[in-house]
Amino acid sequence: MHDPAIWKYLNEFLGTAILVLLGDGVVAGVLLKHSKAEGGGWIVITIAWGLAVLMGIYVAGAVSGALMNPALTIGLALIGKLSWSLVPGFILAQMAGGFVGGVLVYLTYLPHWRPTQDPGLKLAVFCTGPAIRHLPSNFLTEIIGTFVLTFGVLAIGGNPMAPGISSLAVALMVVAIGMSLGGPTGYAINPARDIGPRLAHWVLPIPGKGSSDWSYAVVPAFGPVVGAIAGAVAYHLIYG
Repeated sequence: MHDPAIWKYLNEFLGTAILVLLGDGVVAGVLLKHSKAEGGGWIVITIAWGLAVLMGIYVAGAVSGALMNPALTIGLALIGKLSWSLVPGFILAQMAGGFVGGVLVYLTYLPHWRPTQDPGLKLAVFCTGPAIRHLPSNFLTEIIGTFVLTFGVLAIGGNPMAPGISSLAVALMVVAIGMSLGGPTGYAINPARDIGPRLAHWVLPIPGKGSSDWSYAVVPAFGPVVGAIAGAVAYHLIYG
């Protein structure tokens, strides 16, 4: 545990677990039957997801940079902002954190799964799905959302006006992405936020859960990677 890389991986795991616990937790609160937050709506979800990002940043930011996102990890490595030697460990830690976060949401809402009859709502707690299923369009939506995320993270980090409020600025950007661009696909913009909890949905004994919809998973798994690469390269070409 004295290897600095190990500490970075641990913090990426913890930050991503907190991110998913709070992010998927608000979706569970809004969608599952007999929750006190049932019916809270999209605004509640998008604001809470932004705050989930903020908490994850505070947990992991000082040690690992709190990337909490395999797509962002690859994008930053591509332009030299992160060592490629850290990328495999970061991605594994982020995916594991997403899985554990999903399991913790399941445990938190344990009595609410059985009264919720719709298997689609149960799946939506853990991972994203399209409002209109058209994979090329869904893929493009994820590219655009993650482009904005990655370009925005780099812009905030490089902005002399941002020090001291950069974490909050990133969180508010995630809220804006959710409100503005999240409608078509639920804005995964992060493979660990989708694939890790989707795996949890697949293995957990959720009553009446239905399919984990792995046929759609290619969109949140790879669309964000393309978007992050494009956003990182665009920022690097414009600002050097």
